Amino acid sequence: MKEDLQLPLVHSKEDHISTATILSLYEDMVLGRSFEDMCAQMYYRGKMFGFVHLYNGQEAVSTGVIKALDESDYVCSTYRDHVHALSKGVPSNDVMAELFGKETGCSKGRGGSMHIFSAKHNFLGGFAFIGEGIPVAIGAAFQSIYQKQVLNKIDPIQVTACFFGDGTTNNGQFFECLNMAVLWKLPIIFVVENNQWAIGMAHHRSASTPEIYKKAEAFGLPGFEVDGMDVLAIRQIALHAIKRAREGEGPTLIEALTYRFRGHSLADPDELRSRDEKEAWIARDPIKRLKTHIISYKLASLNELKVIDQKIKEIIQEAVDFAITSPEPKIEDLHRYLFAENNI
Repeated sequence: MKEDLQLPLVHSKEDHISTATILSLYEDMVLGRSFEDMCAQMYYRGKMFGFVHLYNGQEAVSTGVIKALDESDYVCSTYRDHVHALSKGVPSNDVMAELFGKETGCSKGRGGSMHIFSAKHNFLGGFAFIGEGIPVAIGAAFQSIYQKQVLNKIDPIQVTACFFGDGTTNNGQFFECLNMAVLWKLPIIFVVENNQWAIGMAHHRSASTPEIYKKAEAFGLPGFEVDGMDVLAIRQIALHAIKRAREGEGPTLIEALTYRFRGHSLADPDELRSRDEKEAWIARDPIKRLKTHIISYKLASLNELKVIDQKIKEIIQEAVDFAITSPEPKIEDLHRYLFAENNI
């Protein structure tokens, strides 16, 4: 919390990162923020239904970790899953259509906000219950190591990034899966998005040891705490964790200290958090901080960043138009997709 928004992000000289990569990170973060802002508009216009949990403020975590992965790697999300899917490469059209409940959605309109899924992009889905995705991620990591060690697959080990919130880290699945991951040296990265609140419960009131990364020590895996509002810091530690996993050295736990700028969901009036707390975190907006970094180091001009912003606006508008004009699921297909189909 000590860094000033006006200061650029500062990292070690060993962190060699190209201008093109930094601009791609900026573009991905702007895509996530713009997509979620449009979701809020569409929700309040009655285009989306059910619970919709937005990711505003946490973009640096998704971008910093997922954009460091290979396309063949896996990502497992939570109910706050839209931006994770976008970072993994799931097209905006497919995600928006899913939120509209349309047949062209990535889950055929059957999943909605909390169940974004794409087998093509190795995106293992969002899950409505906290902790539900961690065992799924463990399964993905296990098959990666099984293919390498038992089936003698020659390709590099596929790494799984598993995202979940601070509230999940007091649940049994978290502890059981950490133990199993270390026991079998699974290629998995546990990413705790500590946004300080589990629905309406402040994190410091629910954990005897608020520093979640320290829980890793009990199971014998590395645990790191990182500024979740600094995409370059997150990327740096993610690359280290990915390298360990890919080389067969096992799992890593990353606790990213971040904050959601909106309520728990769009149905939440957000009256429990103080104005001072929210303003302090909003002042550290990860997108604005990266923008300051880019301008300070003359990596790009304001006009170049405006071109990226305009490109994203067009992508988001196209996604909305696509979702609006897409067909509704057919009544006769009500029971379709309950089981796997060869032609999907």
